[in-house]
Parts: sequence; C-alpha cells; structure tokens
Amino acid sequence: MYSAGLIFEGGGMRGAYTAGVIDAFLDNHLEFSRCYAVSVGSCNAVSYLSKQRGRAYRVLTDYIGERRYCSFWNLLTTGNLFGSEMIYHTIPELLDPFDYEEYARYEGKCIVVATNCETGEAEYFHLKDLRVDIEMVNASCSLPIFAKIVPIAGKKYLDGGLADSIPIQKSIADGNLKNIVILTQDSTYRKKPAKSVPLLRIIYRKYPKMVASVAARNIRYNDTLDFIAKEEAKGRAFVLRPKIPVKIGIVETNKKKLAALYDDGFRDTMERMDDLIAFLEK
Repeated sequence: MYSAGLIFEGGGMRGAYTAGVIDAFLDNHLEFSRCYAVSVGSCNAVSYLSKQRGRAYRVLTDYIGERRYCSFWNLLTTGNLFGSEMIYHTIPELLDPFDYEEYARYEGKCIVVATNCETGEAEYFHLKDLRVDIEMVNASCSLPIFAKIVPIAGKKYLDGGLADSIPIQKSIADGNLKNIVILTQDSTYRKKPAKSVPLLRIIYRKYPKMVASVAARNIRYNDTLDFIAKEEAKGRAFVLRPKIPVKIGIVETNKKKLAALYDDGFRDTMERMDDLIAFLEK
C-alpha cells in the first residue's frame, strides 16, 4: 500500500472515466493509504476499495432505462432523480452484491465529502462499515433540486461538490505528501457561475449559506484547479483526466458514449502507469 492520497472528483455520468481508471488500478494491484471522494466519486471509491473489478462501471450503466434507477418519474414520486433505494440498497444488497467484507479489510481510510446545508461548509465522513455508513455516500451524491436533503446525526446534507469538489487541500491537511487526483473534465475546463442560483434561493430559502456556497463554487473550483497545477509542477501531485472535452453531463443514457469514456479512463491510466509508479516510489 502506498502512502498517498487518492482523490476522486464527481461529475455524474462522467464517472465512467473514473471507473476505467479504477479498473486499471485494480489490474495493477495499486492501493493507497487514504481515499477522498465526492459525489459519484464516492460510489466509485467504495467499489474500488471492495476490489470488485468492473463493478463501478456496471452500477453506472447496467440499469439505465430502469425508472427506479434514474427517471423524472422517480423525481416526482420520491424527490430523487436517481433512486436512492435502488442505488444504495437494491443494487448492492441484491442485484450486484457489494463485497462488504473485502471493503472492511481496507487498512486505510475512505473519506467522502458532503455539504452541510446549514453552514454551507464541507464536512468529511470516514466510511467504516458500509452497511451503516451508506447514507454518507447518499449525502455526498445528493444534488440540489434533483435529490432530497439527507439527514445524518441531526444535520442536513447535500452533494459534497457544492463546497469542496476536489478535496486535495483536505488530503494535504491530513498529512498526505503525495496525491493522485482523478478528474472528470479535460485540462481546458473551467467552471462557470451556476445559472441555478436564483432558483436555489427560492427552493432553499431556509439555507442561505448553502446557496451562497453554490454561488461561489466556480471560483473555488477554478482556484483548486490552479492549486493542483502548482502541486503537479512541484512533483507532489499526479493527475489523471480526460484528454479532450467530455460531452457527457450529469445524466447520460447513451451506453456507447459511456463505454467510450470508460475505455478512455482505462487506456489513459495504463499508458501512464510507469510514470505513476515512479511518482509513488520516488
């Protein structure tokens, strides 16, 4: 196991790229002492740590077209575009069983990010027993408007990316001198201001700090990209990301596009595997 922080960005169905990276890591038996994940990156992270090759991609794509998985019917009847019952219970417990025992053998720490609705700040949850802590993953993935607020220990949470989309600063604060950052956008991408802020101010009027966090998200995100570039230049970060702009959004039903993005993630990682090993062992 390498002493390093592994960081998974979110991005909805763009997580197919990360699924390809994960399988390349598993094929090369790469393990890291700390894992930090946001939104769909949290779902990918736990499949990676359970060492179930292909599972992250299967969970993302096998149930497209099933309305309990993702549909406006789901949104209207449950308040969640992506069905939380199916994703966090039916799939891991019945349809594509999650290896809870293998996950429990992981000797490092897996941290997922969620945004506290009251404070608008990021909070970091250590996932221990996935049977108990699965609601932390749910909170990390719960997009405003498209998902219900998730209560945990008397507090209310939404998607971690609202407050900390790429938690490299948290990893460094935890003492990780080396960080591997998995992004789901290419190097030319810069986040623009969210157009949804006026609507969010109406829907979430009880949570003005959370809305303010969304309003400033693009600034924090772009500043983090600049910080990562500096860390990379100093030899303290290793970044894997798509080579070209990704034409896939939060929701994508075209399996050919998702398969191509998965292949990109796997191929890009294998092509840079020697460089990654050199980075980790220097």
